[in-house]
Amino acid sequence: MNPIAESELIINDRGAVYHINCRPEEIADTIITVGDPDRVREVSKYFDTIEYQNQHREFIVHTGFIGHKRLTCVSTGIGPDNIDIVLNELDALANIDFETRLIKENFTALKIIRLGTSGSLQKEIAVDSFVASTFGLGLDNLLHYYQIDNNEAEIQLLHAFNTHTQLETGNIRPYIQMAGIHLLKHFTQHYHQGITVTSPGFYGPQGRVLRLKLAYPLLIDQLTSFRFGNHQIANFEMETSAIYGLGKLLGHHCLSLNAIVANRITKEFSKDSNRTVDNLIKQSLQVIADSKI
Repeated sequence: MNPIAESELIINDRGAVYHINCRPEEIADTIITVGDPDRVREVSKYFDTIEYQNQHREFIVHTGFIGHKRLTCVSTGIGPDNIDIVLNELDALANIDFETRLIKENFTALKIIRLGTSGSLQKEIAVDSFVASTFGLGLDNLLHYYQIDNNEAEIQLLHAFNTHTQLETGNIRPYIQMAGIHLLKHFTQHYHQGITVTSPGFYGPQGRVLRLKLAYPLLIDQLTSFRFGNHQIANFEMETSAIYGLGKLLGHHCLSLNAIVANRITKEFSKDSNRTVDNLIKQSLQVIADSKI
């Protein structure tokens, strides 16, 4: 095995990976990702102690403890492209020897939990509630740059979705990946469960009309009406499918937990979205600490 070239894995002068500027010992095996850099401190304020803090560009990292549980919270910024950076660099920190630039013989599986905001696509999933994503269904193109591996359940679900929406006949090639079951099983009480659709943008890709006409004007209706067995689409946002896709390919356990701040069916927006996000953070950290995830 040849060492990974300096141009492929960029390590800075202090021995840290380039974008998130962390050394291997500065991250925990359980990692919380948030899109908004300001949300990192809103998570870490509930840590009992903080041992490490760092910021590079939009990537803020806090590592600390809740009781004996070591956690890292890292901001990703918005969108699947940023997830590509963060997931690959977190994996490198865990599974590549930075001295030799060789892949380690002993693999470390990370537990990666997203705490984010999203919009509901079902009337009954109300504003200020929470969704634990059973699948991430991507309308972006990130995973098409990797060799995708799907199980039979994912293949059947994706086929049903493509048949229902006909999106694959246009310029969109949807993909799908399942949540980490070992994490999802802990988030049943007080969390809706359903498929989360990931869009590559906030306006047109999520069916919002301002001054531009939409190429897919029926998108919201198609997503809301999709059913396959017990599966339906609960919500959409901009990171989940990328986390699930890269996480599965790299061998990590991933889960996306979503605060519903908008309902696209009832046209409502949260009256206090900051409080809703804080409630998601507190409740989810409690589950993580109590379940020993």
